Amino acid sequence: MFEGEGYNVHYASSKKNVFLRMVDMLLHVIKLRNKIDFILIDTYSTSNFWYAFLVGCLSKMINKRYITMLRGGDLPNRLVKSPRLCKILFSDAYKNVAPSRYLLHHFKLNGFTNTIYIPNTLEINHYNYKEREVVVPHLLWVRSFARIYNPNMAVEVFKAIKNKYPEATLCMVGPDKDGSLEGAKLFAKSFNLDVIFTGKLSKKDWITLSEKYNLFINTTHFDNTPVSVMEAMALGLPVISTNVGGIPFLIDDGIDGLLVEDGSVDQMVSAIERLCYDHALFQLITKNARTKVEGFDWKIVKETWKNVL
Repeated sequence: MFEGEGYNVHYASSKKNVFLRMVDMLLHVIKLRNKIDFILIDTYSTSNFWYAFLVGCLSKMINKRYITMLRGGDLPNRLVKSPRLCKILFSDAYKNVAPSRYLLHHFKLNGFTNTIYIPNTLEINHYNYKEREVVVPHLLWVRSFARIYNPNMAVEVFKAIKNKYPEATLCMVGPDKDGSLEGAKLFAKSFNLDVIFTGKLSKKDWITLSEKYNLFINTTHFDNTPVSVMEAMALGLPVISTNVGGIPFLIDDGIDGLLVEDGSVDQMVSAIERLCYDHALFQLITKNARTKVEGFDWKIVKETWKNVL
């Protein structure tokens, strides 16, 4: 998107090995130091935090302004667990860019006044809004298969729904991150459930696939502002999600989505059933959700970025 606005952007790194990726990132910073004005650093909360930390330290050493792009939904815990490291990285950043008001709140609370809110963006014209109805639930789950995203909960929800709606379906889209994909397959098999696992799909392919489904479920334990949820909202899929991390800052319960407690299969099943019989609520949620995410269109958000860069 930045290239489309006339910015020259260099990327690092595509290396798979952790050590080689780190070295590649640092070498790119050194090699390009005389050609760049800003270093944008994707910043996560777990082990990948160290990429951001070391790149930030190197940026300071060579006197280059850096901007942390706050990606990790569990970053508030990182602020608590590693206050000294976080102060070194975030205090000296030119800006810390929070894609959710949830992260903005926590960073401001911890004294990082150089934090600003710029939401994740969509090119809204790429997402055709489809009016749907629910007689039988056809569930779509889109995320990387990782323990923090709790894919087995989706299988448990489907098991309960299948007992009440024998024609119901579940499709789970996404690549494996930590072995959870195979675990979810075995979990579904143990209940003799016919779950569709597609693996990783391109954005275009999963958007096309979404036309077959009428409900989007998000089962994560930790989250920020997931783009897949925003995309579902844009497509006219009502979202039922756990109310963790930044999700309540993105979705207003009962207005543009439905929220349930983390790990509560019963609540998610009840929310699905509610949308099956309350068609007025179904239509209200989907229309409100589309209106909300239209405010995240790149044509709008890019103006904020232009004021930063």
